[in-house]
This record gives sequence, C-alpha cells and structure tokens, in this order.
Amino acid sequence: MDKPIPPRPGRGAQKARLAEILRVDHAGEMAAVQIYRGQRAVLGSAAGRSRIAGQLAEMEAHEAVHLARFDSLLTEHRVRPTAFAPLWRLAGFALGAGTALLGEKAAHACTEAVETVIEAHYAGQIDELAEREPALAAELSQFRNEELAHRDQAVNEGAHEAPGYGLLAAVIRTGCLTAIRISEKI
Repeated sequence: MDKPIPPRPGRGAQKARLAEILRVDHAGEMAAVQIYRGQRAVLGSAAGRSRIAGQLAEMEAHEAVHLARFDSLLTEHRVRPTAFAPLWRLAGFALGAGTALLGEKAAHACTEAVETVIEAHYAGQIDELAEREPALAAELSQFRNEELAHRDQAVNEGAHEAPGYGLLAAVIRTGCLTAIRISEKI
C-alpha cells in the first residue's frame, strides 16, 4: 500500500505533486480502458460469452468516465500526460487480450490484480489530498469505490480460480506498480 507523500517544501512543490497525481491517474485509467477493450476483443463476440462481455463493457464504461475526467483535469491544470501513453495503451490492450485468451477466470484475475493495486494507490492519494484538494479527493473516492466494485465482481466471478492465479496476479501487480512509478515522473 502506498504511504501518503507529505507535502514537499519549496515554491511550486504542491503544484508539481498534483501534476504527478493527475498524470499517473490519467495513465492508469487510459490503460484500464485498453485492458477491457483487449478482453472484449477476445471474449466479446465469442459464443456463450454474452454475460462476461456485458460485464466487461460496463467496467470499460466506468473507466472511460474516469479517463474523460482526467483528460479534463490535465487540461485544466496544464499537466502533460505521461510520455509512456502509447506504450501503456498497447500494453493494456495486450494484457487484456492475453488474459482473456487464457479464459474468463484469467480475465477476472487480471481485473482483480489491477484493481487491488489501483484501490490502494487511490487510497493513498485520497489521504494525501483530503485537506488541500478536498474536491479532487472526493472524486478519487468515488472512482476508488468503482474500482473496488470491479475487484469484488472479479473475485465473485472466480478470479482466484484462474490457472496459475498466484503467479499471474503477482506479475500483473508488479507491472502496475512499475507503471505507476514511471508515469508519475515521465
């Protein structure tokens, strides 16, 4: 779990930290949209998969709303997106499609692993921003609740029953944490 980062000293430090938060959250929501698109590309039209296709479409729609909000916030605060955006789009789609090719349970394991990391990430940001950016903290709380709902749904659908779940989830979580660190800065 991320520990809240204390305010940085010096002129412009809080603005720089806010830029990091907006940049990384934008990157994460962009990648999440792509993960669900990749999963839907594999499972969306497969016979007998209408239930999961509907679930994936609904989760993708939530992530698209989050992404649109971060697009607006980047513009409003004059923050550039991560330079890694093209790579994260491709990696997100590949992760989604790849886990879907392993089956529904693996697709759910992907969702559970990603949303577990993102939930903790948002929780740390909410704690950090609660006093100095309460409106943004409230929005992040709403997004966090939706991410938790995605995670819980994935668990209820059998995420932990995916073949090789422990290894799959660990690799995905490590990838997410690495992408977070990179996207904050670059």
